[in-house]
Amino acid sequence: MGSLEEMIAKGLFVGLRVGTLMIFAPFLGSKAIPARIKAGLTFAITALLYPVYAPRSIALGGIAWWQVVCGEMVTGLAIGLTVQFVFDGVELAGQLLGFQLGYSLVNLIDPQTQVDTPVLAIFHQVVALLIFLQLNVHHWMLRGLAKSFEYLPPGAASATPAATEALLHAAGGMLLVGVQIAAPALAATLLVDVALGFLGKASPQLPILFVGISVKNLVGFAVLAGALGFWPRIFDRYFLNALQTTERLLHLVR
Repeated sequence: MGSLEEMIAKGLFVGLRVGTLMIFAPFLGSKAIPARIKAGLTFAITALLYPVYAPRSIALGGIAWWQVVCGEMVTGLAIGLTVQFVFDGVELAGQLLGFQLGYSLVNLIDPQTQVDTPVLAIFHQVVALLIFLQLNVHHWMLRGLAKSFEYLPPGAASATPAATEALLHAAGGMLLVGVQIAAPALAATLLVDVALGFLGKASPQLPILFVGISVKNLVGFAVLAGALGFWPRIFDRYFLNALQTTERLLHLVR
């Protein structure tokens, strides 16, 4: 194999892991970022990592070559998806709260996914993204990407059953994140529903249906505004847990 072909093949193995991360990672994989910007960033990161982490030899057959390709994609997928699960949980929290407050039919185009999404879900995602950037989690993801080449050189990763189980378990955490984020406002509006129910029984002539919508909105948004002050600490823990899950997955795919 010629030197140029060998250099391209080695760079491909490094670029596959980087490119998969760029597709599935939050913020970096956003559809709001033009494809040419992602491609340029992927090429730049690959060029920076290539001199240090490129494989020394790639004498592989047809099947073995595809196994290495799949292993690199699995590694990039594991690094990107674990943090993305936090954002999916936040979107779920916004959808739950929007349904409770009567905003489930008020949709906008989500700039991250270009999908028609409830407005409160977009609000939750935007706030989570700002906290994500303020905490420099994207820097830690890129550092973790570089360190992954030290622990898992190209060709050392494979999709094991234990890694698949751990990734599915991490995906199940989306529901927990969504419920925890939405819990304060959901609990407050549930108490409002109970109070309005008793009030409607005590005074049937009151237009509870019309009053209830306004009261639930005021209470729900007031509690949500108060909870926003605690979100940086809460998301700091969520993102830290996601990065720790990524580390466990890298151990399992080895």
